[in-house]
Amino acid sequence: MNRYSKGARSERELLNILAGKGYSVIRSAGSGVNALSPDIIAIKAGKLIAIECKAWNKGSLSLPLDQFQKLVEWQNNTAFPTFVAWRMNGKGWFFIKLEEFEKGSNAYNITRSKTFAIGRRLESIL
Repeated sequence: MNRYSKGARSERELLNILAGKGYSVIRSAGSGVNALSPDIIAIKAGKLIAIECKAWNKGSLSLPLDQFQKLVEWQNNTAFPTFVAWRMNGKGWFFIKLEEFEKGSNAYNITRSKTFAIGRRLESIL
């Protein structure tokens, strides 16, 4: 399965989970290409959440500086809590606040072990 297909499938999975919990959800077309908005916007009874989805089975997750900065700008402009949702095979979804990433020389990074230590799951952000 190519990278785009895996990512799109994961986005749809999370979209369906949120819809099943009564959220109105929008999946941003071409979000992986233009990086102007997060992948998913979820809304319920005035609660708004923005989510950038990543399906990655490595020891760490990296977001390029420009993509990360666009997410920060989005969060600042909208005042929506903005999370990176990291889907790990066999472990499910983890939700990471932008400020929990560490800035590297050419990307913002978070390790799998730090993500497990934070342990933030979907129910805790809804």
